[in-house]
Amino acid sequence: MPSDQQPDQYPESAADPARGARAVTLVIVLAALVPLGLAGWLGGRALFGGGAQAVAAAPGDGRRTPSGARGPTTPGPSGAPRSTPAGALPLAGKVVLIDPGHNPGNYRYPDQINALVPVGNGSKACDTTGTETDAGYPEADFTLDVARRARVILQAEGAKVVFTQDGDRPWGPCVTERAEIGNAAHADAAVSVHGDGAGADDYGFHVILPALVVAGGADTAPIVGPSRTLGLDLRAAFQHATGEPFATYIDHGTGLDVRSDLGGLNLSTVPKVFIECGNMRNSTDAGRMTSASWRQGAAQGIAAGLTAYLLHQN
Repeated sequence: MPSDQQPDQYPESAADPARGARAVTLVIVLAALVPLGLAGWLGGRALFGGGAQAVAAAPGDGRRTPSGARGPTTPGPSGAPRSTPAGALPLAGKVVLIDPGHNPGNYRYPDQINALVPVGNGSKACDTTGTETDAGYPEADFTLDVARRARVILQAEGAKVVFTQDGDRPWGPCVTERAEIGNAAHADAAVSVHGDGAGADDYGFHVILPALVVAGGADTAPIVGPSRTLGLDLRAAFQHATGEPFATYIDHGTGLDVRSDLGGLNLSTVPKVFIECGNMRNSTDAGRMTSASWRQGAAQGIAAGLTAYLLHQN
């Protein structure tokens, strides 16, 4: 998706380096724990017919044997410990909205996707076809594949994952509906997955944050702060998982951009960011993005960034 650059309203000096370190650590932890968690869950289902079977734990780990079941403790809103059910997955109770950008069928419905819709401070096209590599690999196919891979990881951690579209619609949805789906789900975090269509010499990835927009029914004031926190976690985790550099052509190479012209952000009432995973018009980035193994790494990075954010929210 081509980007119209706008000044970053949040200087890079405001970034919290601790959040980046935390997100990077989670990439490593998730890579080890997700397969183990799935194996353990499947083993338990096979051995016990799906019933919960508690086991004695080492002293001091916050758990008890079945006669006095008590889960591990996690900080509550006031900082006091709060119990989590024994064996609970880390993202149990969390809702994640994943928005695979564009739609493989959009090009067949030009009238529908070109219709203007209100985005608060103006009007935008309902949706677009997206970009593609020089060899013809469409952005819409890329975003669906990465989103589906991320969903598997997040569901294994216990999250409820909601999609705006899953290749099950002939076109769209419009950017207004994409935002509304996340709002209606009361998502704890939302991410829109994209590939960029910049100049052939430009490369790298970046995360787009919502600007402050209070106009025409849009009000991003409540989500600007948490969305930036989500964006920082996502930026750190994605870079660690993929090795992709920050975009050379956006906001002085910080890997961040702040936009006020995207309806998916303007109309969101939940913390939300976009990620442009790379520039599909650059041959090096295109080579990565057409690789299934790289897309798996991209999904792991997205999942880890979301997990870093969600685990540290009250």
